[in-house]
Amino acid sequence: MNEDVSSEASAIDEALLAGLRNSRHVLCVSHVAPDGDALGSLTGMGHIMRRLGATTTLALQDETPAELKFLPGAADIVGPKQITDAYDLIICLDASSVDRMGHIYRSEAHAHIPLFVIDHHITNTRFGHINWVAPDCAATCQMLVYLVDSLGLPLDETLATCLLTGLVTDTLCFRTSNTNARVMEAAMRLMSAGANLSDITARALNRRSYNLFKLWGLVLPTVQLDEGVIWVHVRRAQTKAAGMTTGDVQLSSMLITANEADISAVFLEKVAENGGPAVECSFRARPGFNVGEVAFQLGGGGHPPASGCTIQGTIEEVAPRVVELLKQARRKGLAASQPAS
Repeated sequence: MNEDVSSEASAIDEALLAGLRNSRHVLCVSHVAPDGDALGSLTGMGHIMRRLGATTTLALQDETPAELKFLPGAADIVGPKQITDAYDLIICLDASSVDRMGHIYRSEAHAHIPLFVIDHHITNTRFGHINWVAPDCAATCQMLVYLVDSLGLPLDETLATCLLTGLVTDTLCFRTSNTNARVMEAAMRLMSAGANLSDITARALNRRSYNLFKLWGLVLPTVQLDEGVIWVHVRRAQTKAAGMTTGDVQLSSMLITANEADISAVFLEKVAENGGPAVECSFRARPGFNVGEVAFQLGGGGHPPASGCTIQGTIEEVAPRVVELLKQARRKGLAASQPAS
């Protein structure tokens, strides 16, 4: 039977804590197209589990973005081909649904292994045996600060660097609407433990590859805007021409800065597991608009201001339908902002 636990350190379920303490061969995994919170929580959890005496494997389907390879432990991350079924616990971090783990988690090989889910997405589907889901936290890395407290472990510079990276990236350096006093308190603790805020910000947020700029040069001329929704298509041929090897094209957050837009979308052409066409969709929204509902409706997840999903089909089939849903979400947000008559 699945079990949920709350977000406060004092109330973290003892079954989760006991499971972490008693496991000896652990697989930690996060979501496809990993961002700073995915990498920060994954590497941070690796350090936590090793302190508890567990042999720990860190795994991702997709390559670590270049700007996040500085994280302690990032070099140890393996891909799907290195995964076995020889684990007594699997910990899934910062992923709202089982499919977000990609090819790392295989139900036929791993269904018998206890699965713990630690995540802050409000759209989380509670797919683990124990689910710690805390939408009131700005990042999964914030949750791990409380977990460290509950386990009685000290924060050191290595762990603090991992966790502060997740906080910095998911809050866009403490600028998102869910940045509250608890977020700042967690960040202060991590800085006191040795994490360097200015260095993390410079590395994780202010550095991009030359190939990424080449890709932007190819796709930005095709940007479209209608009814406050701005979007762009990214073709596989374009990513190949630009020499891109990772899935994060970092355009959603850029597009939402357009004065005329309330919602942004990036449609990234992919190949599905069955070999057919697929589209990875990434959404962003200004305060007052909810793209999390759209992503959840399409089988994905996330938050009101940032979400995503993957849909089978071509861009020509997928994008028009999704754009219409985003326009509906914008109309809903505009209607909700009107004063009652």
